[in-house]
Amino acid sequence: MNYRHIYHAGNFADVLKHAVLARLIRYAQQKEGAFRVLDTHAGIGLYDLTSEEAQKTGEWQEGIGRLIDADLPEAAAALLEPYLSAVRDLNPEGGVRRYPGSPKLARMLFRPQDRLSAIELHPEDFSALSRLFEGDFQVRVTELDGWLTLGAHLPPKEKRGIVLVDPPFEKPDDYEQLVDGLAKAYRRFSTGTYCLWYPMKKGAPIADFHEALKALEIRKMLCTELTVKSDRETTGLNGSGLIVVNPPYTLKDELHTLLPVLKEKLAQDRYASQRAFWLRGEN
Repeated sequence: MNYRHIYHAGNFADVLKHAVLARLIRYAQQKEGAFRVLDTHAGIGLYDLTSEEAQKTGEWQEGIGRLIDADLPEAAAALLEPYLSAVRDLNPEGGVRRYPGSPKLARMLFRPQDRLSAIELHPEDFSALSRLFEGDFQVRVTELDGWLTLGAHLPPKEKRGIVLVDPPFEKPDDYEQLVDGLAKAYRRFSTGTYCLWYPMKKGAPIADFHEALKALEIRKMLCTELTVKSDRETTGLNGSGLIVVNPPYTLKDELHTLLPVLKEKLAQDRYASQRAFWLRGEN
């Protein structure tokens, strides 16, 4: 309950997560039918990067701050357009003062028929999130432990959905909880697309986490990771990853276009790296 995303909003991990989320939404919109985004750890939805908290860490300057006005190759620019256009729409004066969290980004990309369930447990953040979407009939905001929604809120009535699980990782067993949460959710909604975020830092049990996911025997799981610096001289975040269950068939090729560009633009030292590979499924 101590985690506040305002300190990290717009950082390199957000860039990867939100770029991929935007691609998942655009793919889902290729069909006319409605779908629902379930955001299990939604935060406050919209972040003021001029606030004392954001300025204290300045992490956004090494993330969206580098990317928003960058000269990008044409193919990568086209894939990033939904995400970056949303950020620019919030900042008509230029630069980046306001940054959309996952629920706000999703809502900005929606068609009239699409829906959002935004879940947040922190009382202050829930209040801010509720105010942000007050009166918006396409959004339902719920004060609840996000882990519980992986059982209680699935499957969505639309029968199509993207489930974003982006926990704060305040506890050492959060990797295990992410595996258990996916297993529970998949039993209820096996056709949904799941996007699971995880941190990468020195000593993190990434290999064990991947093996535990593979043991679930879910048919298709795509993994993407971006590190921006070595973990040798830091105890903090040096990278982040996403597990995408039931990914669009186009996503891996899109990642092969996007990831080298993100690595180049966001690298903080020569040890930056990127990869996208199948944990289970197509190879």
